[in-house]
Amino acid sequence: MSANTTAGSAGPAGPRSRSIPKVPFWAQIVAGLVLGALLGWLARSQDISWLTTTLDKVGSLFVQLLKLAVGPLVFFAILVSITNLRKVNNAARLATRTLLWFMAMSLIAVAIGLAIGLITNPGAGTDLTPKDGKLPEHSGSWIDFLTGIIPTDVITPFSELNVLQIVFMAAVAGIAVLKLGERAKPVLTLSETVLELLQKALWWVIRLAPLGTVGLIGYAISDYGWNLIGKYATFTADVYVGCALVLFGVYPLLLATVAKVNPLQFFKGAWPAIQLAFVSRSSVGTMPVTQRSAERLGVPKTYTSFAVPFGSTTKMDGCASIYPAIAAIFVAQIFNVHLGVQDYILIAFVSVIGSAATAGLTGATVMLTLTLSTLGLPLEGVGLLLAIDPILDMMRTATNVAGQIVAPIIVASRENILDREAFDAATASPIDEADEVSREKELQVAA
Repeated sequence: MSANTTAGSAGPAGPRSRSIPKVPFWAQIVAGLVLGALLGWLARSQDISWLTTTLDKVGSLFVQLLKLAVGPLVFFAILVSITNLRKVNNAARLATRTLLWFMAMSLIAVAIGLAIGLITNPGAGTDLTPKDGKLPEHSGSWIDFLTGIIPTDVITPFSELNVLQIVFMAAVAGIAVLKLGERAKPVLTLSETVLELLQKALWWVIRLAPLGTVGLIGYAISDYGWNLIGKYATFTADVYVGCALVLFGVYPLLLATVAKVNPLQFFKGAWPAIQLAFVSRSSVGTMPVTQRSAERLGVPKTYTSFAVPFGSTTKMDGCASIYPAIAAIFVAQIFNVHLGVQDYILIAFVSVIGSAATAGLTGATVMLTLTLSTLGLPLEGVGLLLAIDPILDMMRTATNVAGQIVAPIIVASRENILDREAFDAATASPIDEADEVSREKELQVAA
């Protein structure tokens, strides 16, 4: 017997310890969805107020933990991603192509949203009236958007979680580090270390996603019920169908025809990020899983470290393209405002150019107010949609995150830097793989 045998092992004839089978992360999420739906239905049907409150607290705490790391995570992720471009050949070319693909995919998504809205007339036949709306607490306009990019100080963006201003400061800092070269190496080393610490802490929060799922889904059903969805039945169906067409139609088509890869294999590798995005409703909160999924699918780490953080704060096909397109048509019909061809073109322009306004957080209120104000539609229309927003945001964010993985795969494939063998082998959950790696290291240390 080897001297390195651990104390807990036995020889061939001795008893073997049986480890508890590990439940896959996706199965934990599904179990959370089912349990949350049952508890939400029970709380609503039996009018159990304490259960509704408990579900709300559990879900809110999970989202709060995700948001806790958002500010510093975005800052250091963008800073490090910009500096990592120095390690990549044709960095400017990669960055430009990434941005162009982001815009092209957004344009396709907004076109689908407009088509669905025009075909189904989501605002017609509801019992909603203009008086049901209310002014949003925060409105958005092009002036607010442009002037709001630059912060007044370095503390407020983090305390108020203004992600757009944090991205601006991180971009400036990253470019400055590149310009300083070797003199800024201590700053870069510190930034990379802090980023690793933040991602590690966020992984601990992500492990709580099944529990957070129970609270978020349960409270949504308990608080909103099915009656609310009934009032917005066509609109809700439009958003889900539009996102599904992009997620399961446009993305696979682009992967098969442009990237020349198997779309089914993509979903195997990307599904952990997609399902976490559906539950958490936060592109930024899902960022570590998104980046790991992209790397498992063969995209070089030096490129994903730029493309994924950049996409998590700017690429929002669900929140910034499909949703505002359908929502603008919905609000126009409620308020009896006629939209012409030029208005639909304007919606597409706002969606493609202004998507950074969503900033990767839960909800798309800023983007919606930006679209409505640009079209001259009443901002009270935002109030009509706030009640149903959490239910819509799940599918929107899942679409966002999937697109944030698809675009780097396409660019990497077109630039011949995609590891196709890694792509074809990407089947395990990133979280499950991380557990296996940690377990192997623990065994090595023990040995």
